[in-house]
Amino acid sequence: MIPVTTLAGKKVALFGLGGSGSATAKALIAGGADVIAWDDNPDSVAKASAGGIRTADLHTIDWSAQALFVLSPGVPLTHPKPHWTVDLARAAGVDIVGDVELFVRERRAHAPDCPFVAITGTNGKSTTTALIAHILKSSGRDTQLGGNIGTAVLTLDPPKSERYFVVECSSYQIDLAPTLNPSAGILLNLTPDHLDRHGTMQHYADVKERLVAGSDVAVVGVDDSHSALIADRIERAGVKVIRISRRSVLADGIYAEGTKLIQATGGAMLPFIDLEGIQTLRGSHNAQNAAAAVAACLAVGVSAEDIRAGLASFPGLKHRMQPVGRRGNVVFVNDSKATNADAAAPALSSYNRIYWIAGGLPKAGGITTLAPYFPRIAKAYLIGEAAAEFAATLGEAAPYEISGTLSQAVAHAAADAERDETGPVAVMLSPACASFDQYKNFEVRGDAFVGHVAALDGVTMLINSATGDK
Repeated sequence: MIPVTTLAGKKVALFGLGGSGSATAKALIAGGADVIAWDDNPDSVAKASAGGIRTADLHTIDWSAQALFVLSPGVPLTHPKPHWTVDLARAAGVDIVGDVELFVRERRAHAPDCPFVAITGTNGKSTTTALIAHILKSSGRDTQLGGNIGTAVLTLDPPKSERYFVVECSSYQIDLAPTLNPSAGILLNLTPDHLDRHGTMQHYADVKERLVAGSDVAVVGVDDSHSALIADRIERAGVKVIRISRRSVLADGIYAEGTKLIQATGGAMLPFIDLEGIQTLRGSHNAQNAAAAVAACLAVGVSAEDIRAGLASFPGLKHRMQPVGRRGNVVFVNDSKATNADAAAPALSSYNRIYWIAGGLPKAGGITTLAPYFPRIAKAYLIGEAAAEFAATLGEAAPYEISGTLSQAVAHAAADAERDETGPVAVMLSPACASFDQYKNFEVRGDAFVGHVAALDGVTMLINSATGDK
């Protein structure tokens, strides 16, 4: 835990008592703050109270006495309209922040020199975050991984010199972190997302820009117009910018040329690494993620040799294009985190012949946008509520069966793939659907897939089937 000592002796109101909110309340209390917390969910309030957190309806408190208001990032700050607590805090002139802001204040107070890498972007940020943390940890560095990737930042060990922090930041978290100042900040890309919470694409981009604008070194993907403009703008403002691209040759920066990453300096092009053969970094989207990781790790002092070793040994992000087993020329891939068509596209683009397990609780639009990848589908195995809809979309474009359940789909896909003599093939769970019709979440669905693969005869597991780790 990181005790929030910068608010010792001060009154702090907090709203949102989910996992990260409760962790934040406990960190504030551990640091000596006088915390009063609330949530719209009575069960969350009861659980927090039982855990020693003082609770009260924030309608009833003296807002003028509060030094700060800490808001959960899941609660609307601006759109579609501010939460009622935001209105009360603003009316009283109380600043509104989130847990990432509390972390950066503690870092400044106790270890301003400790390396801190922050990652954002519409797509790829979790993989990039995990990859950077793996490179740092595998090189022997004390590494703390958290933020939007699933571990509340204030549950990490406290900042100290030579301790490296790698923190994934959502747009919501950035919006609540006005003094965010990483050693290396990454903006991977920008496409329309979360506009219900940001109102317009421009506001969404403006929020994301804050992370790199406050960085000592900014790593910016310049393959979309919004990010390219941000790179130019913050560079003119005096920020050191390293551009990355998976589509264009750069005179300065790091770019992908097929599977090769090229480091360009003043027009000189030097090969850095060839990602060919690194199964967990297949596809052009992962070339972008790897380029960002290389740039950030170089910026915080990691040697090229250590970076190359870390890239080569990266086990992949659990449930995201994760090779989990192999039998003969068949690789089994867990991409359970692909809960919509856009999320499934990178995996489908990364293998030439696929026995595709898809379906679940369908999202709007189904899989129509994946039509360019249908020629890669040797056969589809459709499960869950979406099976009939997906079958209609596939039509004559690819063979399919309605398997119904994941266990049936794995068994049939594995048997068909084993008989395929055309070369390397993938049996891939990339559902393009939510899991809630049959599973609690995509993690449970992915674990079930791994379990079914592990139960097949003759499969060599590439991960620990119990933990999902390599």
